[in-house]
Amino acid sequence: MKFNEEIALKTSEFLLQIKAIKLNNALPFTWASGRKSPIYCDNRVTLSFPKIRTFMRQQFVDMISEEFGEVELIAGVATGGIAQGALVAQELGLPFAYVRSEEKKHGMTNMIEGVVSNGQSVVVVEDLVSTGKSSLNAVKALQDAGCNVKGMVAIFTYGLKVAEDAFKTAQMPLVTLTDYNTLIKVAVDKEYIKADDLMSLNEWRENPELWSDNKIKEGF
Repeated sequence: MKFNEEIALKTSEFLLQIKAIKLNNALPFTWASGRKSPIYCDNRVTLSFPKIRTFMRQQFVDMISEEFGEVELIAGVATGGIAQGALVAQELGLPFAYVRSEEKKHGMTNMIEGVVSNGQSVVVVEDLVSTGKSSLNAVKALQDAGCNVKGMVAIFTYGLKVAEDAFKTAQMPLVTLTDYNTLIKVAVDKEYIKADDLMSLNEWRENPELWSDNKIKEGF
């Protein structure tokens, strides 16, 4: 799939500008898994900024049309992809559904909320791809419901090998507005971080587990 460098640079600048993505080598963030990381991403922040929200919506709309052609349904991944996906579906005049992280424990025990049909062509919207596990679980849920999932679009990917391998194995196209390498380049160019931080940031991307273990040993 094509990667638009101009859009990627602009998206990265927006994400850093509004602090949807934060970088800090000296005081690493703790993820829900307990792992330490020099990067923290919460792309739901983009929804609070109309100009940026509209920009991303329109890039998704153009991307879906160019890369996947005719689509019958837009599906968001809970929770970050729900609002983004609904905005895209509204702009395209398409139905919308979203996929839960797990089946509901009561009522109809749905994993998919909304109406989907057997054979329906779908593009999935995500805000962030990390390991790819939750993203591809959503894809599988739609496929199990009989949908023809044509691919996934996301705002940002860390570009971790585990995710790249998972999407390749699943034969699922993934197109993102920007990625880790572009973000780091913009962060240095715009002086959000120092050039000296690059080595550590690259080490994290190559081996997040080892990077985290080393930080924990250092007392972080």
